[in-house]
Amino acid sequence: MRMTKKRLFTIIPLAIIAIIVFLYFENNAIGITKYQLSSAKLPEGFESYRIVHLTDLHSKSFGKDQSTITRKVKKLKPDLIVMTGDLVDSRRYNEAISLMLMRKMTEIAPVYYVTGNHEWGSRFPSLAKGLRELGVHVMRNESELVKLGEGEIRIAGVDDPTFNHEADGDVDKMNAHLGAAFKGGDRSKDVYTILLSHRPELFSVYAQNQIDVTFSGHAHGGQVRLPFLGGLVAPGQGFLPKYDGGKYTEGGSTMIVSRGLGNSIIPQRLFNRPEVVLVELKRANE
Repeated sequence: MRMTKKRLFTIIPLAIIAIIVFLYFENNAIGITKYQLSSAKLPEGFESYRIVHLTDLHSKSFGKDQSTITRKVKKLKPDLIVMTGDLVDSRRYNEAISLMLMRKMTEIAPVYYVTGNHEWGSRFPSLAKGLRELGVHVMRNESELVKLGEGEIRIAGVDDPTFNHEADGDVDKMNAHLGAAFKGGDRSKDVYTILLSHRPELFSVYAQNQIDVTFSGHAHGGQVRLPFLGGLVAPGQGFLPKYDGGKYTEGGSTMIVSRGLGNSIIPQRLFNRPEVVLVELKRANE
């Protein structure tokens, strides 16, 4: 039976509205992903240590004054918040929106931040100054010890390779950054070490440097996610990227890759909602 024009003119607008609502939901409805990691290297004397991982905001706003994402992060009750780069977008640069999120986060827990490729450029000093004025730990190829329970853990942060104009190739650049962060390797291997680094495709470098857990972003979850295959394309990895989002292990090293929050060149996510990650650290029995 042929569809009447009247019925067709009703269905088509409804279908268009449904598609618009779906695409808006995919770009703006924040999902929460939770992981639990345990290690005998973690010190005694604490029940759990909750880390919220944010990445790739790209100057996006979630609610007025970042109220939507702030509300979600508060509910997770983090002990630490880490931001692994591309807080701003080089094409749609909005420092005020980006700093607003960081201000809100510093009111919840200590915040540690590292650069992504979109931060590189003449505007970065202003952003770094604004972050430090908010009390954010801007980690530029450095590390520090943080008290936890009856002992300490180490938090390290490295610049994106785009900030290194001396070494040749991303692997050499990252090894140079890690060498500076750990002062040429002078660190105790018994101290549980958290690394913040924007690039997940360099996981083998982090594993070779005996990092316990690395937080990373950059891949945007592959932007479009395909059933049974995962992400479609990611910078630095190309089509069907290996490290598009989730938990990865190599030897004794773990990497947590967040699908991120905002978009850059491609304005639309598909089957890949913005993501806030919660990682809970617990001490394992020897």
